[in-house]
Amino acid sequence: MKILRTRAASVSRQGLCAALLVAGLTTAAAGASPPHHTGQGDPSPGTDNPQSRPHGVPNLTLPDLVPRPGATGRPDPNATPGDTPDGATGIPATALAAYKNAEKLAQERYPSCHIPWQLVAGIGKVESEHAAAYGLRSDGSTARQILGPRLTGGQFAVIKDTDGGRWDGDREYDRAVGPTQFIPSTWESFGEDGNGDGVKDPNNIFDAAAGTARYLCAGGKDLNKPGDLDKAILSYNQSREYVNAVLAWMRTYKSSNVGAVPDPAPSRPGTPSGSSPTPSPSWPANPGTTKPGKPAGGSTPGPSGKPSPKPTEPSKPGNSGKPGGGTNGGGTTPPAPAPVTRLERVGEQTLEATANEYFAEQPRVRALDGAGKAAPDRTRVRFEIIGQHTKARFPGGARSVSVPTEKDGTATAPRILAGDWPGPFTVHATVEGRDIAVDFDATVKTAPAPRADTLVRVGDGALKAAPKGSFTQKIQIKALGKGKPVSDTPVTATVLDADGKTAAKTGPYFKDTEGKPLRTLALPKTDKDGLVTLPELFTDERTGTFVLQLATADGKTLTLELTVAAPATPEPTGTATPAAPKPAQ
Repeated sequence: MKILRTRAASVSRQGLCAALLVAGLTTAAAGASPPHHTGQGDPSPGTDNPQSRPHGVPNLTLPDLVPRPGATGRPDPNATPGDTPDGATGIPATALAAYKNAEKLAQERYPSCHIPWQLVAGIGKVESEHAAAYGLRSDGSTARQILGPRLTGGQFAVIKDTDGGRWDGDREYDRAVGPTQFIPSTWESFGEDGNGDGVKDPNNIFDAAAGTARYLCAGGKDLNKPGDLDKAILSYNQSREYVNAVLAWMRTYKSSNVGAVPDPAPSRPGTPSGSSPTPSPSWPANPGTTKPGKPAGGSTPGPSGKPSPKPTEPSKPGNSGKPGGGTNGGGTTPPAPAPVTRLERVGEQTLEATANEYFAEQPRVRALDGAGKAAPDRTRVRFEIIGQHTKARFPGGARSVSVPTEKDGTATAPRILAGDWPGPFTVHATVEGRDIAVDFDATVKTAPAPRADTLVRVGDGALKAAPKGSFTQKIQIKALGKGKPVSDTPVTATVLDADGKTAAKTGPYFKDTEGKPLRTLALPKTDKDGLVTLPELFTDERTGTFVLQLATADGKTLTLELTVAAPATPEPTGTATPAAPKPAQ
């Protein structure tokens, strides 16, 4: 309980500092940026707005709405540090200050918008997990820059460079930037200076949150109206799943006693608590893109949504208090296993499957430590299916699963069902609680059109006709594939002699458009019910037995017997011969 009280005091102090920071920033922002616009003055983002197009990998995991132990306000006796009730909805103190500051600025500049800070927080949660995994600092900057993927197409939009690499360091294609993942061109139109330092920086959470509020309010929206609220979020990302996730988090923050948790300090594996972390490898800095005192951050392939955990503390001498318990024979606790430093893909890196079938290959990774050795077993790896339109799912319809590693450090995802939507998606594998990940490219191919494996005649009865006449019965054929009707199947009809092999030169025939005899005819393709009806079949003077062969393009056949015979001549009806008269006596 002592740990809990210490943490509560820390959280309270952090919350007080955050409140003072909001007040100071609001005053600074108001003084540095007088109300130069209103919500009504900004144009509503159009349908061609790049911000709404797929530009990254949002975390669409919904909040756990089941009450956690201790949610009643009483401490959970089984709770561990970092697992207190406010952890469910806790927001880093600086992020919370930024969101509340954005709401206050919006109340002054676009009062008819009625945007709550919880909506801005919902965007921040889904887009970057409140920048928690990127070393969020108290001034709103991050130790590492938050960059989405290059927008080169595929599962994302194609957006060529619009800022000369100023914000994203890329002069060829744009990337979404910052805690709320703005497209550079959108930031140019809707960016804000939320902390009053005279610079509009999408990488700073105070500026990003204020810009997000301005963007969502654009076009004179009143976010108290469900229709306007829906349009606002869709303008950020044209995905119903995205809207549902943002609204779920907004409502969770509104209905919960949201706590301000301490800003997570960036650390590297093995860095003792309290020491300065070694800087992460970074992209070259872009001159003129950062504020004074804010180092240019590195690049990651997109928000991971997972903050780095605190490093493991060095083990201490001693034992468990039981004879031989918790020792390595010398009375000391064994050293903690080396932490995971990287993931590597095992087996196929590109996955392909046909729509509505299972992928043959299962995504598989190996977790390794700094020495390149297999990480301890039971390390948990999360596999997540990412793609706005894909219907691919793990068993049970899940988009993400958590899998423990085996003794060799490998973790294998369950089989993936491709679903019925063809196109690319990504399987994102992450070490849980760490910013360590690899991706697998996956593609669902369009299922080939079904093929007929059987032709059957609809109806029955012998097919007979007289010479120089025609068959009066309708001849109709159905194409089936695995017992189901197959449409668009081409069928050819051919009249053969009685041996079923030789093409007939005389006998039954079809007519062409000029009325000339045809004994081989390409029929119309089968309809949606797999049916095709033959045109009228005529006869000449030849009698006998013939074979009508129906065949598909890949050799599936049906043969029907045709009989041409003259009608039977009825026997003449005889008249009685009159009896001869008897001779006279």
